[in-house]
Amino acid sequence: MAVRLHFIVEGQTEETFVNRTLGPHLGNLSIWVKARSVMTSRRRGVEHRGGIVNYAKAKNDINAWVMEDRNRDARFTTMFDLYGLPPDFPGYEDALKASNPYDRVRVLEHALEEDISDPRFIPYLQLHEFETLLLSDPRKLGLQFVDRSVGIRKLVKMASGFESPEHINDGIDTAPSKRITDAVPEYGGMKPSAGPIVAEKIGLSALRSKCAHFGEWIGKLEGLA
Repeated sequence: MAVRLHFIVEGQTEETFVNRTLGPHLGNLSIWVKARSVMTSRRRGVEHRGGIVNYAKAKNDINAWVMEDRNRDARFTTMFDLYGLPPDFPGYEDALKASNPYDRVRVLEHALEEDISDPRFIPYLQLHEFETLLLSDPRKLGLQFVDRSVGIRKLVKMASGFESPEHINDGIDTAPSKRITDAVPEYGGMKPSAGPIVAEKIGLSALRSKCAHFGEWIGKLEGLA
């Protein structure tokens, strides 16, 4: 039986990544993918999407999609950043007690799963944000930013000092996206287009092998086939 998998994601970068990289891969397993950015507001009939302003709005958007597609072959998942998660997110206070990032993210995902309370829902939070994936192999940034070899070499050296890309922290000045824009200033204005292209160049196999939590999620999605 074919499965229709709906992704509710943080923003345009993640939406493009799902469509470019995850969609074709899962399509080979008869898992048909549809992605949209989380809706943050609706004004005068116009929807505004991207970024999690607060959990209540994100929950409303997830529930709306779950209600729209009640078919038994439908599944739902998220791709939200752990970095910058709003404090009203379920499990937030409990997660702060965990020093290990994997323990922290699992507390939050479990709380999200319980709050949405639909057996077709698979929660996922990206450690710590989309750019974590790019730090699996920062050298591939050089394919998009050919004049930034010095900064990219610094990124490679920095990333090698961590146990994994998912351990690179979420400090306001040291989060993965901040480290990349410090080394490659142009990335900030090109994130929605350049980020997914670089991730595609790194390859799904490398991304999942370097990022254990991400790889675990991909395995769950593949298991829907």
